[in-house]
Amino acid sequence: MVLKEIPTESISQPLGRNEVFGLLFRLTIFGAVTYFTIKWMVDAIDPTRKQKMEAQKQAEKLMKQIGVQNVKLSEYEMSIAAHLVDPLTMQITWSDIAGLDEVITELKDTVILPIQMRHLFKGSRLLQPPKGVLLYGPPGCGKTLIAKATAKDAGFRFINLQPSTLTDKWYGESQKLASAVFSLAIKLQPSIIFIDEIDSFLRSRSSSDHEATAMMKAQFMSLWDGLETDYNCQVIIMGATNRPQDLDSAILRRMPTRFHINQPNRMQREEILKLILKNENVDPAVDFVDMAKETDGFSGSDLREMCRDAALLCVRDFVHNPHSAFCSYQQDTDLVFVSRIQDQIRSINQDDMQTARQKMRKSKSADGQTVLIHSTLD
Repeated sequence: MVLKEIPTESISQPLGRNEVFGLLFRLTIFGAVTYFTIKWMVDAIDPTRKQKMEAQKQAEKLMKQIGVQNVKLSEYEMSIAAHLVDPLTMQITWSDIAGLDEVITELKDTVILPIQMRHLFKGSRLLQPPKGVLLYGPPGCGKTLIAKATAKDAGFRFINLQPSTLTDKWYGESQKLASAVFSLAIKLQPSIIFIDEIDSFLRSRSSSDHEATAMMKAQFMSLWDGLETDYNCQVIIMGATNRPQDLDSAILRRMPTRFHINQPNRMQREEILKLILKNENVDPAVDFVDMAKETDGFSGSDLREMCRDAALLCVRDFVHNPHSAFCSYQQDTDLVFVSRIQDQIRSINQDDMQTARQKMRKSKSADGQTVLIHSTLD
């Protein structure tokens, strides 16, 4: 076999301009295809990657808002930090909660006072603030409002922990996320870890629980015990539930400070109604005492919805009144004119409140019948 010689001048001959551009174009196309192929494979393997990146951006933004600097967070801590709430941005204060004066006073004395006056309790292990606080009672009675007002009053960083945040498709990731909750809270202390509907997350354990769920609960409780042994740690876990009987006994042991937020009584309902309608246009003839008597069994959220329906009745009368200036209002955006139109909307009267009360009563009766039907079928 005879090898054909390749002229040396053809090897050293430089490429032409068009050939260089063509080569660069092919390399660019190849690089782009490779990049998108790898990205597609990574996204296919981990479909939550995009959500994690968005959570990291949100966490960095929130960290700047609350003034946390020079604190390095892991990837898992970033996922939890996306649920941070700056206490300074919270609009809820104790003045926004009516009818729970006794609970608020007790909570201030047992939870907030040992935090704000730590120098008075420094020499006593017995008088340290509790590591676990449970708010329990019927839905719509102000449990979440109390948790937010506590964080704002105490000046704590507020981690609104969602159970879905700790769930992951990969084995072992949920335990790492649970660990990140506590490590983040310690880095940002003083802080409150708030778990709404805590019974859905830390319900009673059984042999039928999935292995990953059981391990995550065990990890969570183990780290919780670590807070109790560190007396200088300013981290409080606060939970809210309307089904305390479903909580695991080990969780209840870790939440010795408990507050029962019950349905408001007549005097409390009167205070709640006055607070809700404080800044509204209300007829002076509205009898709050009578309305409080006729709303037996209503929660705070029920009363708020009832007042909203009563206010809407006034707006509907104005909109459907052929003699009103509503047509002109739709086309005019002048602020002075809009303010003048709003002044023409009549005030909330006793009939509006009665109509809204009857509507809410029917709605609650329908909910009760639905619950009764389901319990009968079960």
